[in-house]
Amino acid sequence: MQHLREVLRQSQRDGVAVGHFNVSDLLLLKAVFGAARERNVPVLVGVSEGEREFFGTRQLAAFVRSLREEYDFPVFLNADHTHSLAKAVEAAKAGFDSVVFDLSALPLEDNIRQTREAVEALKSISPSFLVEGEIGDIGTGSEIHEDIPSAPRALTTPAEARQFVEATRIDILAPAVGNAHGMLRSMVDGTTKKHLNIERIREIKQAAGVFLTLHGASGTGDADLRQAIEAGINIIHINTELRLAWRRGLEEALTLREGEIVPYKILPLAIARIQQVVSSRLEFFQGAPPRSR
Repeated sequence: MQHLREVLRQSQRDGVAVGHFNVSDLLLLKAVFGAARERNVPVLVGVSEGEREFFGTRQLAAFVRSLREEYDFPVFLNADHTHSLAKAVEAAKAGFDSVVFDLSALPLEDNIRQTREAVEALKSISPSFLVEGEIGDIGTGSEIHEDIPSAPRALTTPAEARQFVEATRIDILAPAVGNAHGMLRSMVDGTTKKHLNIERIREIKQAAGVFLTLHGASGTGDADLRQAIEAGINIIHINTELRLAWRRGLEEALTLREGEIVPYKILPLAIARIQQVVSSRLEFFQGAPPRSR
């Protein structure tokens, strides 16, 4: 089985992106893995600190490891948005493949110092473990928001990106390039879309020279995502779109199966709805033209 770094190198050579999808329960995990196998493409399963607390860090790692070994399939596990070294070490020791060590809320110098310390500690546990750092303002919460923040978010500059990468020796950088976590209510029905600063992505890629992650991609226009990949994005995070599909699928299943109390007779429809979203995104990230949604 390839390491995650090798998969990212190959995707960069091929001009495609690896899809990263957050899970917090078995439904989501089954849907993500099922879609990846359907498309026969590598996939990253992401779990934030809150999602790991709900699912269980070691339990999820064991489950994903069993899928990888039984099916000989490139499914990787990422500790998304981790805010302390202790939680990052826990993920590395549990067998995760990577971590998003997110101290972007701190001043840049503090972020650099603590991220550098984290890289050293985590690489001592597993040299193949990939560490992602984050700079700039991408917002918080993979939820449905009512309004756009009144104050404009600060974009990452190429100079900041170069300084951060050189000082910390991270493997992956998550910059702020117009992206934001969550979706506006007007994005749920496709009325509006997020838009990215493609030129800034291109400049950061050239300055930083590492793999780049696009966080908060839910609700982003297809044209922007395609251009972002061409400009140097290697990993694309989708979370809110999956949570929306999870709720809608579950509501649909409960309506159609009114009176049913057996979980395994109710839940497959919810899994199918989530898998449709993941499959469509994976197809697009891997270079296929977008389908109407």
